[in-house]
Amino acid sequence: MLAFVLYVISLSWIGYGSVSMGTVQQASDTAHTAAAIRLYTPYMRISVHPGQTITYSVDVMNNTKTIKNVDLSVTGLPRGWDHSLKSGNWEVSQIAILPNQKETITLQVTVPLRVNKGIYRFYLHAGNTVVLPLTVVVAQRGVYKTAFTTDQPNLEGAANSTFTFNTNLQNATADTQLYALDAQVPPGWDIAFKANGYKQVASVLVGPNATQNLTIEVHPPDQVPAGTYKIPVMASSGNTGAELELAVTITGNYGMSLSTPSGLLSTDVTAGSQKTLKITVTNTGSASLKKITFNASTPTNWDVTFDPKTIDELPPGKTADLRATIKADKHAIAGDYLVTIRASTQETNAKADFRVTVKTPMIWGWVGVLIILIALGSIYYLFRKYGRR
Repeated sequence: MLAFVLYVISLSWIGYGSVSMGTVQQASDTAHTAAAIRLYTPYMRISVHPGQTITYSVDVMNNTKTIKNVDLSVTGLPRGWDHSLKSGNWEVSQIAILPNQKETITLQVTVPLRVNKGIYRFYLHAGNTVVLPLTVVVAQRGVYKTAFTTDQPNLEGAANSTFTFNTNLQNATADTQLYALDAQVPPGWDIAFKANGYKQVASVLVGPNATQNLTIEVHPPDQVPAGTYKIPVMASSGNTGAELELAVTITGNYGMSLSTPSGLLSTDVTAGSQKTLKITVTNTGSASLKKITFNASTPTNWDVTFDPKTIDELPPGKTADLRATIKADKHAIAGDYLVTIRASTQETNAKADFRVTVKTPMIWGWVGVLIILIALGSIYYLFRKYGRR
């Protein structure tokens, strides 16, 4: 009987040892499997703002001597967060890795706009045993609004200039918005909204968390007084909207006229000779004119020279004089010709059309008289000589 009891006890110890050894072996196999595949990224904990997309570059390493097919998945993401797993340009859920090699995958996680400030944790899985914990710190509470911005809200120029503002309209909401565009401009001013650089629009459709580039062109009246003008610009939908204040500084308006002291725009010249005209340049604007240059359009083989060739500066309301010397072609036929004189600056220009009458040189008149006298003398001579017969 004692022998039987000892036999049963010995069997029990042997069984317990077998179970223990099996458990140890199973744990060893599990540890070996876990170490066979490893996940690595340097970005374990990062801080972002609502609406941002995080891109993780993750190495999946195979430390075994055989090819491993690894299933990939993500768990623990809060509701409303989006993610994708890509290798190259393809979305993947399983990859094959050669022995002692690694493959790099891209994990993209998009933080929603509507999110509370806090710390969020989620996990990237490789198979059933390998887990990479990731932490995202949302630095501020998510917004639900529209942003209307520009890098240059203030522009300066003359009244007859076009003021162009490049702006960005951001729909920082989770829904598509149709924004109506409007502005409060002074009387007589014009404003145009252009999308994509050229198409004039009165409203734009902007997707969730998307941005639309808008060009705003402001046209003031030519005679608007100098000063700074504020222009509120609005973009509004049924749910949200934003306002942007632009500023236009008018330095004055540019204007110029050309004439003569008497106002007469005609003269005469003999073919092959020249005639000097006195020209007056008047600044009819409210801003100074600088570097005024002159040129002329003439008939073929004519020439016009100016003295002085340029006027450095002409204050508003002031007049400057110059001389324009017109030289006619020596073969010009008698008649009327048009000579156009122009004055130009970077901001404006003016012109005056002169009617120039070409006359035949006096010598040809005397030659004609001489020919007539010779003809009359010849007739008289012939009459005297042959008239007696």
